Amino acid sequence: MKMLNRSAISVKLQPAFVDWINNLADTAEDQVTLEEVNQESTTYLIPELESEEDLDAFLEERYLDILENELFSWEEDESLWPEDIDRDVFDEFVRIEPAFMVFDLDEQAALLAQVLDEDDLTDI
Repeated sequence: MKMLNRSAISVKLQPAFVDWINNLADTAEDQVTLEEVNQESTTYLIPELESEEDLDAFLEERYLDILENELFSWEEDESLWPEDIDRDVFDEFVRIEPAFMVFDLDEQAALLAQVLDEDDLTDI
């Protein structure tokens, strides 16, 4: 087991985000619930943090990247995104669950990094 020099955050969607998703839906069958969208969450590895204050400072710098990635995962057309995306929208749309210590239990596969841009994300 290896302790990584990273922390992590998991992003859980809030009811306002689900309302936005459902406003995009074409039919009632396309509607989702909060429980459904949060069965899986996105986890981001972030610089190693030691306190809630460090986390708050990090989020102040990177909230827009996180929110845009979450919105993009549901709708690629940015014209359909909420107007005036700011920290208040971030706080209304997502809940952050931090993990200050991160361990790698895979003893065989080395960690690899790949930088993704928006075009790469559409292929996943």
